[in-house]
Amino acid sequence: MKKEITYITIDGREEHESFRDCITKAVAGLKPNEGIHVIKDFEPFPMYKMMESKGFDRYVEKTNEEEYHVYFTPREELGKIKMGEYLNLDNKKIEKIMWIKLNYLKGKISLENAKKEMRESFNEVTPQEFAICEQYLQQYGISDDELAERMEEILEIFDGILVSNKLELPEGHPIRTYLDEVVAIRKVLSEMKVLKEKKLIKNQWAELYDKLENINIHFARKQNQLYPALEAKGFDKPSKVMWTLENNIRNIIKQAKGYMEADEDQQFLSIQGEVIEMVEDMMVKEEEILYPTSMDLLTDEDFVEMRKGDDEIGYCLIEQPQSYGNNIDKIPTDSSDKELLKDLALVLEKHGVLNSTSNDEVLDVSQGKLTLEQINLIFKHLQVDLSYVDENEIVKFYSDTKHRVFPRSAGVIGRKVQNCHPRESVGTVEEIIRAFRNGEQDEAEFWLEIGGKFIYIIYNAVRDEGGNFRGVLEMMQDVTRIRSLEGSQRLLSWSNKKEEALEDKKDKNESKVDKDSKDKLEIIEVKNEYNITKETIIGDVVKKYPFIKDFLFELSPKFSKLKNPIIFKTMSFVATLEMISERGGFEVQDLIGKIVKEIDTKK
Repeated sequence: MKKEITYITIDGREEHESFRDCITKAVAGLKPNEGIHVIKDFEPFPMYKMMESKGFDRYVEKTNEEEYHVYFTPREELGKIKMGEYLNLDNKKIEKIMWIKLNYLKGKISLENAKKEMRESFNEVTPQEFAICEQYLQQYGISDDELAERMEEILEIFDGILVSNKLELPEGHPIRTYLDEVVAIRKVLSEMKVLKEKKLIKNQWAELYDKLENINIHFARKQNQLYPALEAKGFDKPSKVMWTLENNIRNIIKQAKGYMEADEDQQFLSIQGEVIEMVEDMMVKEEEILYPTSMDLLTDEDFVEMRKGDDEIGYCLIEQPQSYGNNIDKIPTDSSDKELLKDLALVLEKHGVLNSTSNDEVLDVSQGKLTLEQINLIFKHLQVDLSYVDENEIVKFYSDTKHRVFPRSAGVIGRKVQNCHPRESVGTVEEIIRAFRNGEQDEAEFWLEIGGKFIYIIYNAVRDEGGNFRGVLEMMQDVTRIRSLEGSQRLLSWSNKKEEALEDKKDKNESKVDKDSKDKLEIIEVKNEYNITKETIIGDVVKKYPFIKDFLFELSPKFSKLKNPIIFKTMSFVATLEMISERGGFEVQDLIGKIVKEIDTKK
């Protein structure tokens, strides 16, 4: 489209020998906000490259077969963006790449012409050059939605010239870990390709999909660890664009698994090609663009810090990697506690509440007196997952509780809350903040079912005594068990199976249980000296009694999958004994009894 500026008109019809000199002089004499309007009796292709090299864009109008009007306008210089401060790149090359992409996306040139122009202009384009151009495009009206939807077309422009050097990194380096996971994921894809050509055997596919679903751990670590670090350097496209592509992969895996579980064999097999293609496509984007760019943008100190939070989220189809940098072999489980104490102390000191960082200092809180250590312990033991976003829409805090619903890591602190959600959810997040900020609403609640759990989420507006908006408090809780409760429980109890409770009472001849009592005993379990109940996390048991891990393997062949260290590591943080018993085909009290007996034997 022709820009609305002043044009110096040069009529070059039938003028050939002195025409080039006229153009050169006109360019030299141009004032700000001026361009050149050329009229020729043929389309002046020879001029295009010359004017482009001088920094001009063009717009062509064809009046008839013997009259062309070409408008040359000075190209706007790329505004400096934060990401560029960390990369040593050729600005002229970046500008050229960006304009080819922009002209294609704006419909000014075809895909074939864009590819041709890119190949004629450059022998190769690096991942870093590709990535920074993505950042610049947003300055010219290209939305994140459009980038996500047209990413395959954009990559096609660089076919054959986008280069990526193989990264050689030591074990334990976070990027090496991602690359190792890519190798493991590709192994699953290879097995899927083989099975796709054979007669469907459901169990074989079920095992592969159990493995493939671990890709969610890969994505979660990227979203909570790598993306925040890149945002700090001004590279926010992974958070906004790749996150959407990752959600698309989650959705198609869920869809395919739904077909399999419903025994819709034809639909299941027909979708496998798309599943494999989408996952492989993501792996290519990571290897060719994301990881090389991350290596250039981030410092070794960034990666050392990143490694500290990786273990909390876990790993995809690989064993826990070794430490990196100045990390010790095993990150202390209370490291986040210490960081939280430190951060709280600094904030309190800044506002004159605390004159030192002593954890023993008693503070006047709203109702009572607490030390920093006590405040942190309270947050840690709340059976609800809390996070706080301040009035500037920055994530400032989340509770370090074992009851966490979704994975988090320290990398989330200091991020814009919009970058902590998939693009599809950002509109809802912003609407909640807007309504809270304007005083229209004070509360928003949601609930969802995930993996057999019922999750309740509530957002509350945080206001000071003057009623001023000070942020948003998010509270999440797994309320699956709460929803199942009925009647009343007025007596102390330690677990919840009526059969075991009845048997225990019968053996001890303590009382006769009538029918009404049986109903009330639905929520009563037998007490044991180890305080092991159906809600006990298996990882807590194994941590205290390591031999129980091997005992489970021997107890039932259905526990054999737990021999996989990755599966066991993942399960150990979230799986209760009730969940484990269902997997092994035991009544939960039967399993608890066997575990207690084994502990008694080994004591």
